[in-house]
Amino acid sequence: MSLHLKPQDVVVLLKLVTIGDRRWTYSGLAGELGMSASEAHAAIRRLSAAHLFLPDSSTVFHGNTVEFLVSGVRYAFPPEWGTQTAGLPTAYAAPPLSAQIIPGRALPPVWQSPHGNTVGIALQPLYRSVPDAAYQDRQLYELLALVDALRIGRARERILAAQMIKDRVYAASPMGVS
Repeated sequence: MSLHLKPQDVVVLLKLVTIGDRRWTYSGLAGELGMSASEAHAAIRRLSAAHLFLPDSSTVFHGNTVEFLVSGVRYAFPPEWGTQTAGLPTAYAAPPLSAQIIPGRALPPVWQSPHGNTVGIALQPLYRSVPDAAYQDRQLYELLALVDALRIGRARERILAAQMIKDRVYAASPMGVS
């Protein structure tokens, strides 16, 4: 049986990066991400099959994760755009890229959310609960925004996002690199 990654698996993977070597449970992980425990369990199974996570030791394969995010996520999960809305900024409009990218005149990409007051163009998040999960976890928010920059950004934005993702994912590794 082949298992194919789903967009929510990226969200779970990024949350596992932010958790690091702290203990977690499926129900806790699911609760923090706004999904069911069975969805979290299925995501872990798919991440394991993709060689991105080893559940027996709760180990994120940092090198594989960086390679997948930087080189594959924009092709595996292309952006879906909506209309003008209020929400949480993402991609170049959100931290940490917003400190380095001067926005143009176009409306910024946002995840539609009652938590956000930025008017922009809706970018469908990887999973429906992303805005709520990001609102509660700044590290996760920044990683998700960087992934969106890889998905929608121009060359300079993608280069900056790729470097920031590498830095953050490897910093979460117990030995700095794996």
